[in-house]
Amino acid sequence: MKERVIILDFGSQFTQLIARRVRELNVYCEILPFSAEVTLAPEVKAVILSGSPCSVRQEGAPTVDLSTFFGKVPLLGVCYGAQMMALQLGGKVEQSEKREYGHAKLRPMGVLDPLLSEIPEDSQIWMSHADTIMALPKEFELLAGTDQINTAVFRSRSGVYDKPVYGLQFHPEVTHTVHGLKILKNFIYDIAGCEGSWTPASFATEKIAELKETIGSEGVLMGLSGGVDSTVAATLLHRAIGDQLVCFFIDNGLLRKGEFEQVLESYHGQGLNVVGIDARDRFLNALAGVSDPEGKRKIIGREFIRVFEEEAKKLSGIKWLGQGTIYPDVIESVSVTGPSVTIKSHHNVGGLPDYLHLEIIEPLRSLFKDEVRKVGHELEIPGGILNRHPFPGPGLAIRILGDITAERVQLLQEADAIFIDQLKSQGHYDNVWQAGVMLLPIHSVGVMGDERTYEQVVALRSVDSHDGMTATWSPLPHDFLSLVSTRIINEVKGINRVVYDISTKPPATIEWE
Repeated sequence: MKERVIILDFGSQFTQLIARRVRELNVYCEILPFSAEVTLAPEVKAVILSGSPCSVRQEGAPTVDLSTFFGKVPLLGVCYGAQMMALQLGGKVEQSEKREYGHAKLRPMGVLDPLLSEIPEDSQIWMSHADTIMALPKEFELLAGTDQINTAVFRSRSGVYDKPVYGLQFHPEVTHTVHGLKILKNFIYDIAGCEGSWTPASFATEKIAELKETIGSEGVLMGLSGGVDSTVAATLLHRAIGDQLVCFFIDNGLLRKGEFEQVLESYHGQGLNVVGIDARDRFLNALAGVSDPEGKRKIIGREFIRVFEEEAKKLSGIKWLGQGTIYPDVIESVSVTGPSVTIKSHHNVGGLPDYLHLEIIEPLRSLFKDEVRKVGHELEIPGGILNRHPFPGPGLAIRILGDITAERVQLLQEADAIFIDQLKSQGHYDNVWQAGVMLLPIHSVGVMGDERTYEQVVALRSVDSHDGMTATWSPLPHDFLSLVSTRIINEVKGINRVVYDISTKPPATIEWE
């Protein structure tokens, strides 16, 4: 029976981070909205209450009846979760003049407790709260404070509950809390009794067996993008059912230079049953004269569905539609303030017509992006695919500002190929999160030899990020950027100026459209 930790989400921006930290400890966890009906099955080893942007004192603040958890499983409240526990049991929570934001030092009260085992005095923690627990209920006792507030860590008194209850007024999940992972490890291992047996290898083994049993002898159809998620999902399916899996890899004319042939060869090398579909002319004709970014996306999505549908009709015995959905997609589709809503159309083949009558199967829906890569390593997927940078679903269409033509696509492909080639050859590719070239809808004056030119401008974009939600521009060396610029201008006829985008996200986005 797989051990599991439940995280109740009250809307904190750090809830996913709590889950990622628990997963780092090789313990499976899942995030549920606070409003969900939680069943404390035997495999549930602990419950964690997240923070929230709300105040526990405000009308309509998210809340849950904690009596359903007290004494049943070890319980940990983080920030808002800790304040909610204190308030429900008769403690006092107020907005204090001694509010804490940012770094603070933990001041243990000298009470020995496994939660703070091996946590040094003056350990740096990170606060983010306006409300403060001014008085604890009689059921709790204090373990640590800070220089600004008395109540930073507390626990239920011995004998009050069959299972211990803890509260933290700081965030252990952020890296600014230096020993935060150790605190979570103490809670997960020593207090909740988890064994930490959930690994990429165990996931792959269990998932392959599960897929084999679920699918049986029926066929599965899946659209591949060449990216990490769809490739790992397809590989798991292939290991489970072999050639019962049929994959489509569609060339929409907006891939990188040589990508269709390279990725197709790699897929065939893995033994995947992949059908390569050349639809370049179809997509480019449909995009002719369209410059609006949203219009481009809609056309590409529409044509993808039509191509997929036409090719799917040629097959028989297909019951399932495989998709590379990952856990952040699932989480983002759930309302914190209400029941689950329909998963958004984020999939490689999202929005396919209902009349295809295919059931959805998503091998990766419980994994974060970094976990997908770890599973991919276990499956021995080639690094050329596994370590690829993220690439937008609409492809180069949203990196070509303005009209899309075959000539402009080729121009961008050539410039982009030089940039990516230099990143790889100079050892920078694996050190940045995502990189690409944008073709701008402007011309600039230049001089080549004795001739005056009036040609196009490209912008290099390279960012560092963990998950794409925020990003900073990569501080690539000036001599490297100079080399890339020189090569593009010399080798790509039609481009005479190269600029480097040094915008962060937010306020900018990673892509330009």
